[in-house]
Amino acid sequence: MAKLKINYLRDKNQNNSLIVKSAMIILAIVLICIFLPKQPRFQYEFEKGKIWNHENLVSPYNFAILKTQEELNKDREQILKTVQPIYNLNASASKEQIDQFNTDIAEKWQIANMDSVSSEDMETYKSVGNALLNYIYNRGIISLNNRYQNKGMDAEQVDKAQSQYNFTLIQDNVAQQKNTADIFTIESANQYIENNISRNNKIEQKTWLVETLKNYVTINYIFNENLTNKAEQNAFANISTTRGMVQKGELIAEKDKIISNETYQKLASLRKVFEDEARISGNQGYVVLGQFVVISMCVSLLMVFLYFFRSTIFESNRLLFIILIVIVCMLGVLSWAISMKIPNLYYIPYCSVPIIFRVLFDTRVALNIHLLMVLLAALFVPNSFEFVFLQFVTGMVAIYSIRTLVKREQFLVSSLIILGTYIIAYVGLVLTRNGSISSIYWTDIIPFVVSVGLTLLAYPLIYAFERLFGIVSDLTLMELTNSNSRLLRELSLKAPGTFQHSLQVANLAEAAIYKIGGNPLLIRAGALYHDIGKMSNPLFFIENQKTDTNPHAELTPEQSAQIIISHVHKGIEMAKKNQLPEVIIDFIRTHHGTTRVDYFYNLAIKNNPDKLVDESIFKYPGPVPFSKETAVLMIADSVEAASRALKEPTEESINNLVDKIVEYKITQRQFINSNITMRDITEVSDIFKSMLKSIYHVRIDYDVNKKTAAATSGIKN
Repeated sequence: MAKLKINYLRDKNQNNSLIVKSAMIILAIVLICIFLPKQPRFQYEFEKGKIWNHENLVSPYNFAILKTQEELNKDREQILKTVQPIYNLNASASKEQIDQFNTDIAEKWQIANMDSVSSEDMETYKSVGNALLNYIYNRGIISLNNRYQNKGMDAEQVDKAQSQYNFTLIQDNVAQQKNTADIFTIESANQYIENNISRNNKIEQKTWLVETLKNYVTINYIFNENLTNKAEQNAFANISTTRGMVQKGELIAEKDKIISNETYQKLASLRKVFEDEARISGNQGYVVLGQFVVISMCVSLLMVFLYFFRSTIFESNRLLFIILIVIVCMLGVLSWAISMKIPNLYYIPYCSVPIIFRVLFDTRVALNIHLLMVLLAALFVPNSFEFVFLQFVTGMVAIYSIRTLVKREQFLVSSLIILGTYIIAYVGLVLTRNGSISSIYWTDIIPFVVSVGLTLLAYPLIYAFERLFGIVSDLTLMELTNSNSRLLRELSLKAPGTFQHSLQVANLAEAAIYKIGGNPLLIRAGALYHDIGKMSNPLFFIENQKTDTNPHAELTPEQSAQIIISHVHKGIEMAKKNQLPEVIIDFIRTHHGTTRVDYFYNLAIKNNPDKLVDESIFKYPGPVPFSKETAVLMIADSVEAASRALKEPTEESINNLVDKIVEYKITQRQFINSNITMRDITEVSDIFKSMLKSIYHVRIDYDVNKKTAAATSGIKN
């Protein structure tokens, strides 16, 4: 009855999990459908300079041909030449400056000590100054605007006109047309004052008056930027975006012919007219249905991949939620960028998605998700072939560039590689499309630089996902393998022998997993922490005993065995207390599997030959290893510990030791749940033998070699 109840609860939990999983997938599909633009897409994909591979395309209706961006830019330049800048007259400026001159002249006269000039002549100086200032301000003083100088003139005209231009002056709401040639600048006004006074015989202190008057020359024609910009915008609004017409029934593109510039522009115009017409009169319900079908297919393919090849991810609603939320958010951002009509879609850091999933999961998961993202984006981005090509290639490069993450500098190196890929792929596309280097606009590379810069934000996001969803990435494993971390430092102080043992096990296991394939960072971290439970009773483990006194001498074999076995339980407790990831705790649980503490088990049998010894007391609780990494660690741990007991480490003794330990683990069925093969085990054994020989400096017996060589020589003779 109890068994039936357990099975019922298990089935119920599985059903609930399946319902949650299905709900998440359907919700993700619906959200993506909401984000996608809701108009039908033009059925033809085409590129300038390529062959038209479809049947002859005949215009289904009359439509205008859109101008190219280059043509529109030329029109804008022509319009700008016709727009005159607008200035306002500041009438108060002249009055204020002249009044100030009249007020200040007496004081300046006294300060200058004009003893040689009679005080009656001061009125003459004042009168001349007023006349000059009134004339200058009536004619106007302006500051020339570089934006309008030389506009529409060739070099000869510029030289003759001296960078002069027409402008509109507004005075009392009345507009007048003027030219800067008839207006003073501050420099020319000062020059005019100097020339005029130099010819005036009534003025003796010419230099003093010139310098004084210069202080009261200021601009009274003020550039009105707002009105000028409005005038330009009004002029731009009158620019026609089309040129010429295509009549109904006219041939637009001919099969097997190269798409010329003119044909390309007609096709682009037809596509815009088609999509605009479909947006107004098309059936939105069918569009949504089609999008739902396509998106469902893509997401289903991803789920099938996860189900068959990454079942641990598929079975975890938490991990599945991360994948779906990132996909929905990135497609939402892309759709928003299109609706906001940002200058370039490549500002969006699309490569951050494969990087996130590569670091959080693995290469195959990242590649499949990136392929899904690119295919879905192709449904609604303009120039979909170019977008798909660039993003897919750079996404693959992003994934491959961080194949093994062992240094932080790989982030920067990966970003530079992605940027280089963007540039090379872009240049290649432009050359194949236009066949000209001059058609490469290097300013188009700026969005790629921005995108790669924003891609670096993927790394803080990875940390956030780890904290929110309890995922362990290579970044976290790198931090855990730092021997200066608090727990490892404590292990090195309390149980130095165990710490050295853990380091040697880490080196052995890491080398082996490199050979047979696996996660080197994961197994190194697991090896460093697998024996932390020995810190509770370090002296009960032989590697930490510094004297000949053995604390086990005062205990029964059963008690000693329980102390030895307890380091697994205590290690798990310490790991949880210090918030170590679950994947690291798995190494602590499984590194002895369900094997026996043979020394004390045999001792118990020896001490009690007539008594039945309970074998379960001497067995580790398990479970047995359930991954390639935990299986390799189990072998490395036993091999390293046993090698320390070798009295004379020779090539033969080391080979026999490793073979016996591996055979024992196999006969004890310790690898039945792990995905390690006999070939893997053989390769691991060979690596351990080779490394142990290097550690213990095992040398070849040269005397034996000499005898063998001599015997061989005798046979030949």
